[in-house]
Parts: sequence; structure tokens; C-alpha cells
Amino acid sequence: MDLTPTAWQLWIVAALVCGALEIKLSGFVVMWFAVGALAASLAAALGLGINFQLFVFTAVSAALFGASRTIFKNVFMRTASHLKTGVEAMLGQEAVVVEALHDAHGGTVRINGELWTARSLSGGVVEGERVTVEQVEGLKLWVRRPSAALSVPERELKKERG
Repeated sequence: MDLTPTAWQLWIVAALVCGALEIKLSGFVVMWFAVGALAASLAAALGLGINFQLFVFTAVSAALFGASRTIFKNVFMRTASHLKTGVEAMLGQEAVVVEALHDAHGGTVRINGELWTARSLSGGVVEGERVTVEQVEGLKLWVRRPSAALSVPERELKKERG
């Protein structure tokens, strides 16, 4: 009695190992290698060579991986909106002036419970007034009064920065 495993049995073992890893890991990626190993075991059972078995394993795994990423993104993420975080989330939000914004050196505003250094694009702003964040430059916010329209010099300044 010969106990040497055949190629198709080794591919089945590889598929089972990949299946167990898929259960343990949470990436939904290793499953496609398990399916590729099952396809390669079928090729081995049909008596095809190792090169063809490896080709089947690679082709099936890559095709399923690529298709699943596209399908899952289109099916499960089609109604999801882009979530803005960090600096991107501050643009367009209102902030409250904590320290008056003077033309010369700026001041401080509070946005989302945090204090930020700010400069005004619409002239001086008194303490307690609400302003809108127009731009973030490093750790400095460029703000303007919500009702302030862009003047010609401010448009030029914005073009230079943006």
C-alpha cells in the first residue's frame, strides 16, 4: 500500500489550509486561493502536468480576486457616500472666533471643539462671530464671514495658494 500523496490530494490540502486561513483572517482574500487550489486539484486529477496546474491555480485565483473586488465595490458600495475626515472635513464648516482675527497677525477659532490659528480672508473679525473655513494651510485655517463675497484681491490670493 502506497501512502505517497498524489498531486490532486496535495492541492486539496492546500485548499483546506487556505479555507482555514480565510476563516481565521478577516480579509476575504484567501478564499480565492482556496478555489484556485480546488481548480488545480481538478487539473491534477485529470492527469495534466504541474505547469498547467500552476497556471490554473494562478489564473483562477487572480480572476476571482479581481472580479470580486470589482463586483463587491459596485454592489455593496454603490450607495455609500465618501466620508470626509481630517482637514477635508473642515472645509466649508463653520467655526467660532475665540480670539479676534486682525488683518496683521490673525487670531484663533474653535472648530469641532479644537482651537486653530486662523487668518481672515474678509478683513477683521471680532470675537464670538461665526466664520466659514475656506482653506487649510498646514496648521492654519483661512476663514471668511459667511456673507462675505470674494473680492478681486482675495480671488487672486486664493489662486496663488490653491
